[in-house]
Amino acid sequence: MIVRGGLSGASPELAGLADTVLQPGFVGVEVPDWLRRRLGEGLGGVALYSRNLVDSAQVRALTAALRAENPDVVIATDEEAGDVTRLEALTGSSRPGNLALGAVDDPELTELVARGVGRDMAEAGITLNYAPVVDVNSDLDNPVVGTRAFGADPWLVARHARAWVTGLQSAGVAACAKHFPGHGATAVDSHNDLPTVSCSAEELAATALPPYRTAIEAGVRAVMTGHLLVPAYDPDFPATMSSRILVGLLREELGFDGLIVTDGVEMPSVAERYGVTGAAVRALAAGADAVCVGGERKGAGVVGFMRNAIMAAVIDGTLPEERLAEAASRVRRLAAWSAEQRQAAWATDQAALTPAGLTAARRAVRIRGEGLPLTSAPQVIEFVSETNIAIDRATPWGVATPLTALLPGTTAVRLGPEDEVPPVPGGRPLVIVVRDAHRHAWVSARLDALLSRRPDAVVVEMGLPGPGTPGGTHITTYGATTVCGQAAAELLAGQSSLTRTGPR
Repeated sequence: MIVRGGLSGASPELAGLADTVLQPGFVGVEVPDWLRRRLGEGLGGVALYSRNLVDSAQVRALTAALRAENPDVVIATDEEAGDVTRLEALTGSSRPGNLALGAVDDPELTELVARGVGRDMAEAGITLNYAPVVDVNSDLDNPVVGTRAFGADPWLVARHARAWVTGLQSAGVAACAKHFPGHGATAVDSHNDLPTVSCSAEELAATALPPYRTAIEAGVRAVMTGHLLVPAYDPDFPATMSSRILVGLLREELGFDGLIVTDGVEMPSVAERYGVTGAAVRALAAGADAVCVGGERKGAGVVGFMRNAIMAAVIDGTLPEERLAEAASRVRRLAAWSAEQRQAAWATDQAALTPAGLTAARRAVRIRGEGLPLTSAPQVIEFVSETNIAIDRATPWGVATPLTALLPGTTAVRLGPEDEVPPVPGGRPLVIVVRDAHRHAWVSARLDALLSRRPDAVVVEMGLPGPGTPGGTHITTYGATTVCGQAAAELLAGQSSLTRTGPR
């Protein structure tokens, strides 16, 4: 029976195990009182989001305050170092993201970029990075992966997964390959509903699984589950709650012995079916070791409910205590690894401070057409299409701002689906900037209408490229981060040495 403060019949040891496996988010840029209390009682993890992070000094103070309450706490965030960034959400990422790195296809550069990410995170006091995305982007209409993936070739993704994991972990920050067993072959965003992966086991082995095998061989410390129904392995339960997938496939077949962490259990794809606490208990029973709960369910109450639900499941036999103890031991093992590795990294790895983000962004850009550089300051039209929920809406993106710095007199306008396109002067160059144009009918329609009047316009695609390359000149950046915009602006202004042309 639930009583105030916990469950009757529950031991302090059981409460400690339940606390250890939780990784909740919270609101604010300082540690709230409820979280201090929970950490003091043994809460094992905290997930940070952009709402918690302002600048490097504030983040260091925040993580120090968290560790003051529990020195062994696992502090996590998802710094994918691309369109999805937490540490640079207010400025835009200084790295180009996975798709651009895959376009360059230089694993040494990828490792260097990831090593820089690791150094930034270690300096910030973060233990676990919910990255890299190692999904194979095999569906152009996928609404959630896109530029977050290294590409559509499983072996390209695999070699960059190895490089990213190696680079990040060299700084003592644990990498977390996601979203197992692969979110690339879906047309549904698991933030909103439960996608079904219709591939056969043989198809998954040939396409989705090679990057995970390679990441495991590289020593990745964690794997994040995807809220995905994969009937080839389990027709009844999503991967997050499937022992056939987490134990049978990931542990036994692929040989992974690190931390399995869930994607956010507050996501509607699972919460609407099982409830937040029900999803957490089912995931732990199926083989997950840590439960991420961020998003909108981020207060003191839900953490207490989850701990109570986990303890109740142990008491009634739904969740064996041995399974919970195993999960808690993996959380503690990851925390100990990170602390030990971080000390070694500070002592031996000073070369990782080399900035590689802008270099990677410049090398990633692809051009079709001969209309560059621009002969005068242009009019820039940027179409603001909807992005998936993992990308912060406030994160800067685009070409107009850096181009204005390089070509004074540049004018710009941003348009949404309800906005009218203003008249475009015929005597000035026109630059049209889009993200995932092929995925948004309104963007494609506006783009076609503009190009019918101005076929000489330069089109800059900053998302996942579609099947065509419209415009008199077409630039593909493979990402919309700050450095991707800078690299495109340099091309437009004639301040780039790039000579490679043609689609890739």
